[in-house]
Amino acid sequence: MTMLSGIRIIDLTTVIFGPYATQMLADLGAEVIKVEAPGLGDVSRYLGSARSDPTMGSIHLTVNRGKRSIALDLKQPADAAVLRDLIAGADVFFHNVRGKAIERLGFDYASCKALKDDIIYVHGTGFGQNGPYADLQAYDDVIQAATGTTSLLPRVDGDPRPRYFPSLIADKIAGQFGAQAILAALVHKLRTGEGQAVEVPMFECFAAFMLTEHLRDAALDPPIGPAGYPRQLDPTRQPFPTADGYLAIVPYTPESTARLMTLLGSEALLASPAFEAARAAGTHMSLVYAEIARKTPAKTNAEWLEIFAANDIPAMVARDLDDVIDDPHLRASGFFHRREHPDVGAFFEMRSPVRYGAAPHVEPRFAPRIDGDGAAIRDELARGAP
Repeated sequence: MTMLSGIRIIDLTTVIFGPYATQMLADLGAEVIKVEAPGLGDVSRYLGSARSDPTMGSIHLTVNRGKRSIALDLKQPADAAVLRDLIAGADVFFHNVRGKAIERLGFDYASCKALKDDIIYVHGTGFGQNGPYADLQAYDDVIQAATGTTSLLPRVDGDPRPRYFPSLIADKIAGQFGAQAILAALVHKLRTGEGQAVEVPMFECFAAFMLTEHLRDAALDPPIGPAGYPRQLDPTRQPFPTADGYLAIVPYTPESTARLMTLLGSEALLASPAFEAARAAGTHMSLVYAEIARKTPAKTNAEWLEIFAANDIPAMVARDLDDVIDDPHLRASGFFHRREHPDVGAFFEMRSPVRYGAAPHVEPRFAPRIDGDGAAIRDELARGAP
């Protein structure tokens, strides 16, 4: 897509948070120049398997597509001068270097604003810089622990050990906040001509994400109940067993719940005193879930899905990850795209899931090699090319 064509972003971020944010903007047509340390480059290059070149790991292929790469040692004056020239010609400078370290390198906001008065200066931090955690390091596991996310699975299954959600979910959510922040700052700049400093703290971003539903009754002052959304924490809220697998079944409204109970032959449950008492206490869904689990083993996934589709009951097979890769809908919609990388060989890429009617899809650049565009970028700077 070319919706951000002409926007130049200098990306001095590493791992997942920042690269994920800028990859989304590259998908929209922004020119993203990835600045990496010479030699090893960004650690995200080594996430996932690689066929031959260890710097071209499988996750790097999907989180850094559409970008150009230049290797710069910012402790060397000549390389620092190259970054200053890049910033002077950019719309956005995005980094996740800790505050004191970026000041020592000479790329704090005031220094960058002196290079480009209207620069959008984005600092991806672990924690907000106005709080006591400002100087702490942060990775996905740290943020999951700090936001209480590790306490959720124990509340569901009774195993008291705190556990991580099995995804780099904090990194990716913070990355989405980062992309959103850059787009908002670009709109502000178009309207006013002003650049600005923007802070995107992982802790606060992920806390906002997790507490959207889990702040719950603790949002009121004084609180009328503890934090935590009971429906999400109900241990009976699990995929339901069938004759040949498991199904996710969602009776979300009173109407769909009544319809589902009728299909299961369990209408009497909804009229029972136990259900009325549970509904008054807000715990009635546990009874519904238990009843569904009691009845679903009588038929196969396919049999239930046919019945539910005919009666407007939301349901889907609980799959393995490998099943999702072969999903017929994702295949038909073009979500997975097979490409031939000149060095890596064949691989599958996930296209941007958002469709824009006025912006046709444009094949993105492959994820770059370390310094793969360094010579060309230096030549452009020497020629004064935009």
